[in-house]
Amino acid sequence: MDNKVEIPRKAIYRLSIYSRCLKRLLENGIETVSSSALASAAGVKPAQLRKDLAYFGQFGTRGLGYPVEVLLNTIREVLGRAKLQPVVLVGAGNLGRALLRYDGFRKEGFEVLAAFDAKPDEIDESRIPVPVYSDDGLEDFIKENKVRMAIVCVPAEHGQAVANKLVDAGVQAILNFSPIVLQVPEHVVVTRVDLAIELENLSFFIDRD
Repeated sequence: MDNKVEIPRKAIYRLSIYSRCLKRLLENGIETVSSSALASAAGVKPAQLRKDLAYFGQFGTRGLGYPVEVLLNTIREVLGRAKLQPVVLVGAGNLGRALLRYDGFRKEGFEVLAAFDAKPDEIDESRIPVPVYSDDGLEDFIKENKVRMAIVCVPAEHGQAVANKLVDAGVQAILNFSPIVLQVPEHVVVTRVDLAIELENLSFFIDRD
């Protein structure tokens, strides 16, 4: 799509879930799906599903349901996944290397081109499928490869400086694993992943002796 549709961030998250559900349906040879069935698979109410899909057009036929392949392709295009999205990772420590070894990124439309670290010579690259470069070359690499997405796994004290470099080089979306709230311009989107906070939230739901 040439013009991006303005969609709430929570709806974008749900679109990703719908995409995965539709992909499974397509793999199982299912050509159409009802709004109630797709909503149930995604864990939302049918009214919410219909509202989310209405942001980018009218789909489905009353009594027949949604065409699975058409809807999947449309959502992928909206999410920028019609083709592989190049990504870089900054911070090749334990967490960074674990993420680099994850083979699910490419399956979902994202290609991690390279990793960058302050001390690349100390990184064991034997099990890492991409090269690890010095962070001195980060900005040039991003510009040359037209990278717009980055994963940040550096210590908190380096997080903002790395974010500044990424933004200056043209990155528009950051997945932040560093324990710091990054300050970025309005046109840059940051999703923070704080594993400790997620565990803390989960702990609320467990039984306590």
